[in-house]
Amino acid sequence: MSLNYYVVDAFAEEIFKGNPAAVYVLEEWLSADVMQKIAIENNLSETAFTVKKDDYFELRWFTPDREIDLCGHATLATAFVLFNYYGELGPTLRFTSQSGDLFVTKNGENYYMDFPNILPKKVEILTEYEVALGAKIKEAYLARDLFFVLESEEAVVNLHPNFTALESFKLGVGVIVTAEGEKEDFVSRTFFPKLTINEDPVCGSAHSNLIPYWAERLEKNEMTAYQASARGGYLKCELKGNRVSIGGKAVLFAKGETYL
Repeated sequence: MSLNYYVVDAFAEEIFKGNPAAVYVLEEWLSADVMQKIAIENNLSETAFTVKKDDYFELRWFTPDREIDLCGHATLATAFVLFNYYGELGPTLRFTSQSGDLFVTKNGENYYMDFPNILPKKVEILTEYEVALGAKIKEAYLARDLFFVLESEEAVVNLHPNFTALESFKLGVGVIVTAEGEKEDFVSRTFFPKLTINEDPVCGSAHSNLIPYWAERLEKNEMTAYQASARGGYLKCELKGNRVSIGGKAVLFAKGETYL
């Protein structure tokens, strides 16, 4: 049995930028065990699997460690593959997932994801958090991931966290760090050592937290964002009530076959 797959750099205008994800468009679901093994073999931050059902697609995401409940860049990558290689005309695709219905709309070369608005809740700033980051934390929050607001864009860019220490945190799956931007409205970085991903280059799902937070702080609903990883990525962000819009581009890096 062979399966076609695609590797897409999401939130990027050229290869080797943004965040890579593998995408498998299946006729029917594989077992969770097999999908997990494929994700381990791919060794990317995310491998997405999708199956068409009537007029929508079921969507699941696997890291090399486990299946997760929400992933932005792999959703964008999946929509990119469906629009460009599977004849989907859109302009909007609907996905069902562990996080409910997700939508991706194609507008020219841009893809806009409609995701849930998940405002994180304030938590105590622990000494261990600042020691692990090696930086002063202004505010700390928690949703699925720990969310730390730092003093400046420079502090975010120059961060060199202790990943072993981050992995030992009792709270949160991952760690989001953010600050107000100098050119963009806000910047961020994301770390997931618990999922064997030290730094996720551009994390779409983190912006379900970042957008409502910064919309409130900056008193504006439309914003631009930059994820300041080594690969980097730009995002167009908008708060829409109980939903958020996360926009970006994508490019194909590779396609091939998996043999099972």
